Amino acid sequence: MDFYLNGLLAVLAFGPLTAMIGATIIGVFIGALPGLNPVMAIALLLPLTYGMDPLVALGMVAGIYNGSMYGGAIPSILLRIPGTPASIATTFDGFPMAQKGEASKALRIACWSSAIGGIASAIALMTVGPLLAKVTLLFGPAEYFWIAVFGMASVGVMVGSDPVKGVMAAVLGLLLGTIGIDSLSGQARYTFGQVWLLGGLDLIVVLVGLYALPPVLQLAEKADLKGLSAAALKLQRVPFKKGEIRGLIPTWLRSSGIGIAIGILPGAGGNIAAFISYNTTKNAAKDPDSFGKGNPKGVAAAECGNNADNAASMIPALALGIPGNVVAALVLSALVIHGLQPGPQLFHQNPVLVSGFMMEMLLTSVLIFFLGGALATRVFAQFQRLPGVLLVPSILILMCVGVYVINGRAVDLWIMLGAGVAGYFLEKVNVPLAPIILGMILGPMAEQSVRRALLIARGDATELFTRPLSATLAIATLLVLVWPIAKALRQRKRVQEAQ
Repeated sequence: MDFYLNGLLAVLAFGPLTAMIGATIIGVFIGALPGLNPVMAIALLLPLTYGMDPLVALGMVAGIYNGSMYGGAIPSILLRIPGTPASIATTFDGFPMAQKGEASKALRIACWSSAIGGIASAIALMTVGPLLAKVTLLFGPAEYFWIAVFGMASVGVMVGSDPVKGVMAAVLGLLLGTIGIDSLSGQARYTFGQVWLLGGLDLIVVLVGLYALPPVLQLAEKADLKGLSAAALKLQRVPFKKGEIRGLIPTWLRSSGIGIAIGILPGAGGNIAAFISYNTTKNAAKDPDSFGKGNPKGVAAAECGNNADNAASMIPALALGIPGNVVAALVLSALVIHGLQPGPQLFHQNPVLVSGFMMEMLLTSVLIFFLGGALATRVFAQFQRLPGVLLVPSILILMCVGVYVINGRAVDLWIMLGAGVAGYFLEKVNVPLAPIILGMILGPMAEQSVRRALLIARGDATELFTRPLSATLAIATLLVLVWPIAKALRQRKRVQEAQ
């Protein structure tokens, strides 16, 4: 208990507390601006922290991280533009809720869900972190391969109305993920002699193009000269139905568990946690057909899942020195900058710093309750009242600025344009876009993992199925693929019997 009490007293000092509050507000704004992301913000922040107290620097990192992960839900709900990759799943039901005049309710659910997921994740980091970190030692390349395949299969099948189109979209994402230098052999693939393709397609650039440009083009088609009135936007507090909030509790509990479990796996991330949480909630619901049409549980599952990943990803980073995601890697960099060595000895050598950072992850999640909702409803929601003829160029400027500052390359703007036009026409033929992004994320992970597994086993492919965890994940993947086929056959049989 003294371990955490000392950390709490340390972060409640003026410097760390001010850093947490200010960084959480900045994080919400960063997440709400398409093209900007917490990785970029924290990467730019780190060089400025050299002269800071370590707890002040880590408090800023925690605030930006948690704040931006929630902030990504704001444009996802209001404009169907994911602020961060992890908020893609939030668009599925958040934007339909906004179209039905329930934008305020959707934003409140996203705020509460983000805070609950972040708090649960921080508690896991503080209480069972050392135990959960040991689980990651059981996972080898074969297990990571099946985790990647399971994630792509579940999203490809569950998202959209046609599983075949979903799987095709995931395959397209896999192909895009192979562009660039092969990390194992060092060979260039599908670069066509272009130097700028050696590093592959930047995920954020493709994400902004696929998800931000199509709705902008659709908005331009409407040629809206007036915009929405305050009455049409209906941002007043929409009352919840009796028992509606209580009905979200199982979703929060389930998604928090999924997010924490995904977070402790190095190489996974909030995007995977959000998709799996969403799909699990949809499968467990009595009315799965309502998902994608404005079901509040879809928003709660996605936001709670992706925020429950935040602190959990720090578990292997702090305990083993293995970053769970890119932000965790930046946290390790911040520790090294201040002369600290991540790993098991960190808990013994700097207990106040470790416990203080854990408390900062917890407190910044709590701050979302008080800061997130007000910023979302009173500031960003008003963007929908702008006329379309003003909103379109405004969004395009933000997109172009956000994409250009990622790598400082003009070619990224052309990639964004190409991805956006492709996304526009893919949506016309009802091809889901989420599997494309997930294929780009998980494709390289699956490829590298399976090749490492085969190298270790000297080409013996049975190594992918003989380990208990590998076999379990392989069976789960098979069930995900077979389930829609079995469901379709049952429905066809019922139709035939009814005739």
